[in-house]
Amino acid sequence: MVTINKMLKPTIISISMATVMAGAAISPALGLIAQAFPNASPTMIKLILTAPSIIIIPFSFLSSYLTSKIRKRTIVLIGLIIYLIGGVGPQFVTTIEAIIGLRLFLGAGVGLVMPLSMSLINDHFNGKERTQMMGYNSAFSNFGGIITMLLAGWLATFGWEKPFNVYFLGLIIFILVFFFLPKGEVQAPLEHSKKSKIPLAVFGYALAMGGVMLAYYSIATNMALFLEQNNLGGATLAGTIVAFTTVGGMITSLLLVQLEFALQRYIIPVMLLGMGIAFLFLSFTNSIPLVIVSVALIGFGQGSLFPVLVLKVLDKVVPHHSDRAIAITSSFTFLGQFLSPLVLDGVSKIAGVTAIRFQYGFLSVAILIIVLVNFIVVFRSKPTKPSY
Repeated sequence: MVTINKMLKPTIISISMATVMAGAAISPALGLIAQAFPNASPTMIKLILTAPSIIIIPFSFLSSYLTSKIRKRTIVLIGLIIYLIGGVGPQFVTTIEAIIGLRLFLGAGVGLVMPLSMSLINDHFNGKERTQMMGYNSAFSNFGGIITMLLAGWLATFGWEKPFNVYFLGLIIFILVFFFLPKGEVQAPLEHSKKSKIPLAVFGYALAMGGVMLAYYSIATNMALFLEQNNLGGATLAGTIVAFTTVGGMITSLLLVQLEFALQRYIIPVMLLGMGIAFLFLSFTNSIPLVIVSVALIGFGQGSLFPVLVLKVLDKVVPHHSDRAIAITSSFTFLGQFLSPLVLDGVSKIAGVTAIRFQYGFLSVAILIIVLVNFIVVFRSKPTKPSY
């Protein structure tokens, strides 16, 4: 039993590492796949990357429903089997349609697993340890993303199909879950308890997470064009700079307990303020070091805001609603990611300005207004301390 207790934390954290690999892990191979399937349209090639996101949202809600019928451990194991088949399978098929079909299958597996990667933390930990684990969950999912991207890039040198082998990581996670995750109980409401609805505040926090992702994802989607427009560098430099968002996110995720203790109820507006200032710098700077600092600041904000907002959501719901609440926040996060280029490009078109600087300036103004409102609301509310 001691061994199981020691392995519980790494097991739960490993589940989050699987979910972050859904799309981007095989991005280094897209060019090679396009060469291998010359008759496939550019849209079809891009779908290989984005297809999992389309299916993750409905399967996240299915996962939250299933927790009232079967044990979470069983759902995770089923999700990981689907994940393995959909992840590794594309290297064994010969058509682009079959690859996309398997990528959709992968998304179904991720959708089943993703909400549970966070709600299992809520089930097994509380107080300071729960906050710490939520930070670790965010940090190691980012770390997993970095490692798998590097590994996929190396595997791509052996052929377009080889990067799909990174999804064998799911087998290691399956073994960990099978041996070290407690079976747990079916999370159904008590027979005599009153029926309760998801509080409106949950949707507010979910909307906030979608908004943070919309801003955060503008770095990944726009940085290469930003550097090109301002004669600052090319694709290689853009990749390096974007990596600093992940580095920044890892740092604040690992220090989440200390940050929450120091900033307490001001943690959300302070982190948003950092992101607002960072986007302000990006709207006028021509200095690569300042661009890197700004991008790291944006990573700092996202790395702490996501786990903090998830914890606030979990505090608002009764235990048997935790999985559904996580499914709602996950859905808004993916929605924010999907809408980021559409919303920002739409704002640029309305304003008649094509410069990426304008988009970053718009984000800065929007975030700083939200920060001002947030500071006023928090200042007027009754002070609360972390529950540890």
